[in-house]
Amino acid sequence: MEHLNHALFLWINAPEHPSTLLLAIATFLAEYAIWIIPILIGIGWLRGGDQTRKIMLIATVSGLTGLLSNQITGLMWQHPRPFMIGLGHTFLSHAADSSFPSDHVTLLWAVAFSLLMHRSWRLIGVMLAVLGLPVAWARIYLGVHFPVDMAGAAAVALLSSGLAFRAMRFYLPFIYDLALRIHRGLFGPYIRRGWVRK
Repeated sequence: MEHLNHALFLWINAPEHPSTLLLAIATFLAEYAIWIIPILIGIGWLRGGDQTRKIMLIATVSGLTGLLSNQITGLMWQHPRPFMIGLGHTFLSHAADSSFPSDHVTLLWAVAFSLLMHRSWRLIGVMLAVLGLPVAWARIYLGVHFPVDMAGAAAVALLSSGLAFRAMRFYLPFIYDLALRIHRGLFGPYIRRGWVRK
């Protein structure tokens, strides 16, 4: 299995002297594409109604559950990154921690899979799920992840989104009330001016 993982990594990983354009695209995808998640959730919360806000909270719980699962997995099983074993070429600075699963792709796909469970957000969920593919490619191309890390991210994202969706009746009323209180405390002046929804 690990032999196949290494072979796939070397096939996807950038050559010693990659195209400047391809390197720039990969770097953007690997480092900055993830910011679409907090931006989307933030806009959905600030501009959406009650139902949209609840969907944003469920997606947030899904993403955080996935990231927490990754931390626990990393503590239980340390899987070195390619540059830690001298494999391939690395074009992105990264801490020498466990590579499995990919946090970036876990977060992206956990939120995407969560949105797929809500009819009104299904198209956005599909778009985020598709975006996860070039992000996964970019992080392998730049030498900080293996292909198996992306397969692990997909599994964790699927499980965490399913858990967040099925368990929402236990946590959603409480965190929705708490989030509304924080929201009204932070944005009170803007709510009164009609710039932000109550």
